[in-house]
Amino acid sequence: MTLPAPSSFRTNGWLVVALLWVTACLNYLDRLMITTMRGSIKDAIPMTEAQFGLLTTVVLIVYGLGSPFAGYFADRFNRSSVIIGSLLAWSIVTGLTAYAKTYDQLLTLRALLALAQVAAVPASVALVVDYHRGATRSLASGLLLSGAMAGGAFSGLGGWIAAGPGWEFAHKLFGAIGIGYALVLVFLLRDSPTVESAAAPGQPQLPPVRIGEAFRGLLTNRDYLMLLVYNCVAGAVGWSVVGWMPTYMKEQFNLTQGTAGMTTTIYLNTAALVGLIVGGKWADRWSRSNERARIIVPIIGLCIAAPAVLLLTNAPTLAMAIVGLVGYGVGRYFADANMMPILCLLVDSRYRATSWGICSLVSTIVGGVGIYVGGLLRDAQIDISRIFQFAVINLLVAVALLFYIYRRAPKTAPAPVVAT
Repeated sequence: MTLPAPSSFRTNGWLVVALLWVTACLNYLDRLMITTMRGSIKDAIPMTEAQFGLLTTVVLIVYGLGSPFAGYFADRFNRSSVIIGSLLAWSIVTGLTAYAKTYDQLLTLRALLALAQVAAVPASVALVVDYHRGATRSLASGLLLSGAMAGGAFSGLGGWIAAGPGWEFAHKLFGAIGIGYALVLVFLLRDSPTVESAAAPGQPQLPPVRIGEAFRGLLTNRDYLMLLVYNCVAGAVGWSVVGWMPTYMKEQFNLTQGTAGMTTTIYLNTAALVGLIVGGKWADRWSRSNERARIIVPIIGLCIAAPAVLLLTNAPTLAMAIVGLVGYGVGRYFADANMMPILCLLVDSRYRATSWGICSLVSTIVGGVGIYVGGLLRDAQIDISRIFQFAVINLLVAVALLFYIYRRAPKTAPAPVVAT
């Protein structure tokens, strides 16, 4: 295989980031917009509050359980084809959601949406690091994930459209946009040359990835297992903040539901975007002299996030609480920008998407449990600030876990293991 010139290779890499940024944005927009159109949907399809909440819970459950297998699928087959197929499938499901007439139909379509979406993110992050192999890897990963943050912010468009033309029209519109964009990707998106996974001259050709081999290789890797524990801890913190911060803001500062929700969403998502870009760029620059800087930068970020949450829970004014929320968002997302680059240091390059999928599984499940436990604490009349005080402890545990990984991590990415 003839590889492109380095300058052309970098250009193609940034085009891939741009293309997949839109895909990530549509992924989260289609997934989350239903949460912004609660009134419109409940008027059309009668349901209890618990049933409405289940529309999101079922997505988390299906998405989490399917992530490891979807990751393997992205490692085993052509990544760009997996992404395009996933986008096309979930866009069709999004459009079909407009025709749901009963709660059971709506719940089924939500489960199908998660099943269709689950392969896109593991394949996308793996494809981005396939293209960005040097001092642009963390920034490229952060920019890609910023598309998800943008999609979460843009999901509010669903509620706005639902209040006008209707919630059905919103699903038809974004379903059609996704189908059209999938056709664009057919002509523009391609897999990268497999430089890192190709066998060296005179060496045996690498065997195709097998699911049992992939799972066994990852789950017997001590450093990767420690990273899974880290993802459990970080997932509990992240989902608790997303799930309970609007309620905390509303009750602590006597805000309306709408104001509390908008305040949390705008400041947290904006801070996350900054954290993804700054954390990615900083790690890339530092990695020129120390590749393990991709672990150091997240450690620094979490050391910023922990006191920021402490400030947030003890803030006497809304302004100070926002400062704490922004500090948490920026610091916390230093880690997310570097998650796939860290995986590149720890695991066989053939299993990158699978490793991401397993991380998504544990993060999603533990995060969902964390939100539920927060509800139990609320039912027990325990102050909601206790949830975030526990989050501070979790963040410090996460720092310790990353420091352990840093001490053991190799200075360069491991070579693929060739079966003999």
